[in-house]
Amino acid sequence: MNIIISLLVGYLIGCFQSAYIISRIKGKLDIRKYGSGNAGTTNVIRVIGWKAGIVTFIIDVCKAALGVYICTLIFKDTLMGYYAGVGVVMGHNWPVFLGFKGGKGIAATIGLLLVVDIRIGLIVIGIMAIIIGISKYVSLGSITMAISIPILMAIFYIDSPQYIILGTILMIFALFNHRTNIKRLLSGKENKLGHKKEASAQ
Repeated sequence: MNIIISLLVGYLIGCFQSAYIISRIKGKLDIRKYGSGNAGTTNVIRVIGWKAGIVTFIIDVCKAALGVYICTLIFKDTLMGYYAGVGVVMGHNWPVFLGFKGGKGIAATIGLLLVVDIRIGLIVIGIMAIIIGISKYVSLGSITMAISIPILMAIFYIDSPQYIILGTILMIFALFNHRTNIKRLLSGKENKLGHKKEASAQ
């Protein structure tokens, strides 16, 4: 029951879609109908600009951290906080109030990892930053970061199967939501960071 409550609390927090709200306020548009169609930081940067994108990223990191913190506090158990964080990512990716069309959950994933285990959180940020810095592909950085999560969980929590399982679930979420990016990367058609898309509906 605690797991279900944690997932539900996290999911509802995750449904607060910052990219959608900021795009409505800043650009008076539905970000899901522009650029890549994704309600996340990268698309906000490309369609609206860096400032709006940074605000989006910070809010998404913080909402996941909040979900983890609330359920850790309620149940006195970091694992329940971890479940709540996974719920936040689910709510962010598939928000019920927006027809289950949200973002890809990378910022939210970073936020939950920073609270669950700051070591892992900082490592994945470093991995992502290095890959993006070298390749200029945000998607490649996100994919690499996601793949590293279950590996890091296995390293730090070898005796805690649930930590590893949840890390694997987070990886699957990220890879699933980046499936079109993976195809474009393989075909050499993926957009690099700094390539601004025109704000025109798809």
